[in-house]
Amino acid sequence: MKILVINCGSSSAKYELFDIKNFKNVAKGVVERIKRLEDYRKAIEAIKKRLLDAGRNIINSVGEIDGIGHRVVHGGERFKKSAIITDSIISEIEKFNKFAPLHNPPSLEGIKACFKYFPGIPQVAVFDTSFHQTMPDYSYIYGIPYELYKRYGIRRYGFHGTSHRFVANEAAKILKKSINRLRIVTVHLGNGCSMACVSRGKSIDTTMGFTPLEGLLMGTRSGDLDPAIVTFLMEALKLNPREMNDFLNKKSGLLGVSGVSNDMRDMLGEVKKGNYRAKLAYNIFIYRIKKYIGAYAAAMGGLDAVVFTAGIGENVPEIKNRLKKDIGNAFGKNVRFLTIPTNEELLIAQDTYNLVKQSLLPN
Repeated sequence: MKILVINCGSSSAKYELFDIKNFKNVAKGVVERIKRLEDYRKAIEAIKKRLLDAGRNIINSVGEIDGIGHRVVHGGERFKKSAIITDSIISEIEKFNKFAPLHNPPSLEGIKACFKYFPGIPQVAVFDTSFHQTMPDYSYIYGIPYELYKRYGIRRYGFHGTSHRFVANEAAKILKKSINRLRIVTVHLGNGCSMACVSRGKSIDTTMGFTPLEGLLMGTRSGDLDPAIVTFLMEALKLNPREMNDFLNKKSGLLGVSGVSNDMRDMLGEVKKGNYRAKLAYNIFIYRIKKYIGAYAAAMGGLDAVVFTAGIGENVPEIKNRLKKDIGNAFGKNVRFLTIPTNEELLIAQDTYNLVKQSLLPN
């Protein structure tokens, strides 16, 4: 059985083909520099051609693919788990385009193209937001008039859910304990950064909110900010809403504070040279992670493990070592600090396989 995973991002379409006998990938690649929405259909056609041209060791026909899993960034409150894609599911996903205008429309184009170029093959949507749908209302409701939540859906949704779910489950395997008994903080650190408070297998809080802008200091995103700063800067710098949004998402974070780079490797190089602003940005980055770990430990009534993942989390051990020392002093030596490479594509393949297999069972 083979499962194809498709991830249509804001300017690229990544793919990975898994053999489900051992959940090993047998092919992967990316179609880059996609500039127009309609070009995602051409990208899917190109992926089909690449798979067929790769030779007998991959596939001889598209009929050898048993299911296609798609990463979909936003599923709102509607999707609490992955779903077999139908016309009605597509219509429901489209409702959340307003919340993820750069990501949901490309995913939908990819889905529609797969119906054309891989006809008859079941497709599954796996949502970044679904893992966080277990959050209690007091965790996801903001302190604004409640009717705005009911009218516009303004609430904390959280993102990177496939990554947080994958590494939390892997941590339970490493610790040889049921995830239902563990209190875990997962720390996804890349150019975009988020943390999740995973209590006994369920996300009860996460740092990203209504959008991926909230929470930790990131490569170019500000993270947590006094809302009054937004209106102050719009007036002071004469910025319109779109310009303000770009300012907070593309010109802030590590880049904005350091004035050096949004790349942690460049930052650490400048820190070693004694660059004050680079050191300041690095210290803010560490402090916010530490603050959230403490808050999440309090929310769960204890802490068993902290898991680091993604580009920075997996490849910059200085961060884990510094936090291990500080958090260890606060919570004792029983807290395990783990580095686990994330594999969102594998999780999407597993969800797709499980749903496709279930759909084939007799009623």
